[in-house]
Amino acid sequence: MSPTTLSPRQRAEQLSAALPPLLLHAERVAASVAQGVHGRRRVGQGEAFWQFRDYQPGDSPQSIDWRQTAKADRVFVRQMEWEAAQSVWCWRDGSASMDWRSSTKLPTKRARAELLMLALMTLMIRAGEHVSLLGTGLPPAANRGTLVRLSEILRREQPDAARDLPATQPLPRYGQVLLLGDFLADPADIERSLRGFAERGVKGHLVQVLDPAEETLPYSGRVRFEGLQGERPWLLSRAEGVRAQYRDQLAAQTDAIREIARRTGWRCTWHRTDRSPQTALLAVYSALAQHV
Repeated sequence: MSPTTLSPRQRAEQLSAALPPLLLHAERVAASVAQGVHGRRRVGQGEAFWQFRDYQPGDSPQSIDWRQTAKADRVFVRQMEWEAAQSVWCWRDGSASMDWRSSTKLPTKRARAELLMLALMTLMIRAGEHVSLLGTGLPPAANRGTLVRLSEILRREQPDAARDLPATQPLPRYGQVLLLGDFLADPADIERSLRGFAERGVKGHLVQVLDPAEETLPYSGRVRFEGLQGERPWLLSRAEGVRAQYRDQLAAQTDAIREIARRTGWRCTWHRTDRSPQTALLAVYSALAQHV
């Protein structure tokens, strides 16, 4: 059967079969939350009318819409929609610790981070924004071919070839960066990485992705913990005996990340791999839409 005789549905199925499975999954997740997204419209310089609002002290007299004002007893300002596309550079932790999961019923942290990242890229491109991956040297673009290319780059990359924190790179001022990982590194190293971007005028959002066992430490009795990144093994005779201390340390790490984000002007979100990716995706997308 030649391509010209295929029905639209058959052509769609044929194209989908050639796409990476991870990208297909990401597009389904993005589609499931798309209706809950109200777009990325925001006030700024542009030609498209957005809305009227009441005049406030400090507004330029040139922004007053005298025709609308004449219809009421209040002074109205005409706001235009921001038309400049935004560029977002994405990165996910590809170190060995991200390939861990506590159950075969759960995705690895790496798989969930990549799913969220590609799903977010899908939503961004639908909104006319430009996306790319940190470290690839590829310029941000806003087309589906970019998604396919970036998903292939992620698939080919070796997990142990990446750092657990991104190297600071020269990016255009006012760009945005999205970082996904477990962020269990030294808080001082995390702050150094984020500050490197912030000092260049680049804003960003950090998503900490953890396995549920990393939050709760559900183990009891004699347990041997094996390091994934060269750490020495740790043998506990009673794992439950350190549970409270462990949770306190994890809470301290989370508080440190939150404080680092505050000091650098970034934002942060937490996600567990046993929870809905749609919920995390909507939260991160909404935060990026406001962080301009």
